[in-house]
Amino acid sequence: MHGPTAALCLAWALALGCAHPLTHEKPGAVGVGPPHGAEPPSNDTELLELCGDESGLDAATLSANGTMLLFRGERVWERSRGGAHSRPLAASWPELGGPVEAALRLHRRQHPQEHDSLYLFQGEQVWAYAGGQLRDGFPRRVGDEFPGVPGGVDAAVECHPEECRGESVLFFKGDTVYSFDLELRVTKQRSWPGLGPCTAALRWLERYYCLQGTSFQRFDPVTGEVPPGYPRDIRDYFIPCPGRGHGHRGPGNESRAAAGNRCSGLPFDAFSSDDTGRVYAFRGGQYFRLDSGRDGWHAWPLGHAWPELQGEVDAAFAWDKKMYLIQGSQVSIYLSDQGYKRVEGYPRALHDELGVTSVDAAFTCPHSEKLYVISGNSIQLVDLMQTPRRAEVAVPLPHAQVDSALCTNDGVFLFHGPNYHKYESVAELTGASQPAPPRNISTDFFQCPQ
Repeated sequence: MHGPTAALCLAWALALGCAHPLTHEKPGAVGVGPPHGAEPPSNDTELLELCGDESGLDAATLSANGTMLLFRGERVWERSRGGAHSRPLAASWPELGGPVEAALRLHRRQHPQEHDSLYLFQGEQVWAYAGGQLRDGFPRRVGDEFPGVPGGVDAAVECHPEECRGESVLFFKGDTVYSFDLELRVTKQRSWPGLGPCTAALRWLERYYCLQGTSFQRFDPVTGEVPPGYPRDIRDYFIPCPGRGHGHRGPGNESRAAAGNRCSGLPFDAFSSDDTGRVYAFRGGQYFRLDSGRDGWHAWPLGHAWPELQGEVDAAFAWDKKMYLIQGSQVSIYLSDQGYKRVEGYPRALHDELGVTSVDAAFTCPHSEKLYVISGNSIQLVDLMQTPRRAEVAVPLPHAQVDSALCTNDGVFLFHGPNYHKYESVAELTGASQPAPPRNISTDFFQCPQ
């Protein structure tokens, strides 16, 4: 199982009966977290203390199962879809004997000794843990384990080769960044004055973040550049603080909060999957990414993944390593390789690009150049290889209205309101006289309570 089909298995296990969960980690990775309903309960008093402390975090990284670890003082917080829970550092790492100054997890499947090791930094020393056990020979001097990197680093984050032109680690100390090449075992110093000191650093959903106190900035791991819209408050994004979150701020906060609540039952504006297997659900100017259980529980602003994009997405589909995002009478195209970059000259008029004037939903099926456009209660075919593109004669659908649509190796899915309808193929959809039985989006996609 691969591509969009595999990517949907975790979120749709209840409805589709997939044989195994998908984590969207590299092959062989451990699952995405505790079983649904099995998360340890949050301690509300400790969480309020964490949210009220303006000093921020000491370090941040991911656990072996992909959940976020947040270090502060003598405790570590672990985020899960049930909220967050904390435990003393000594409960997991008794050898430390004090707070952590930086944290790092390496994912190097070709190097079994280092693979999935958790590195915790204190002053001149670094501890490395594998499978919860301290590795032989540790603690070591930071400079012995990472030649050229000084002790007393403020933050560290692994830099994946597909995003950083090589397998490396970024270490932050004051205003200086030390880039350590994991293959060559050499260090280069960098100066990124626009980024500023980082007290913690984190890679999350192929994006890199520098945390300082209660603020954070996203940055390019190659150039250090920070996109517009930063800094932001970590308590609105990374810490599940009661009454906070980016949906709670500014005018219209109630509607944004509802749109960002996966279990609200509100309709979704669009669904799509891309060539890399990432699966997205769009609603209210925000998106959920469903191929990873780490992300399917939290909504993000569109600009987080697709720079320059604002407003709401009416329809979305992927083809030829590009993502097409339709807003009203315009369409924007983003290259899918190494993060999304908008193609120069876009947005363009929908009619000029696709040969249609209106779109309620759109989808392409895997390894096909055929685009299906739904408007009202009819569907049209557009050959994406054709120039200029034009729509064929419309065919009636057994649905009076559709909000969004998606096609994977498992079939075709039409969404309307809080429900979706599954068809084995486009032929079954267009040949149906009645809608397929409705199924609940929140329950099956997001594992919300019925």
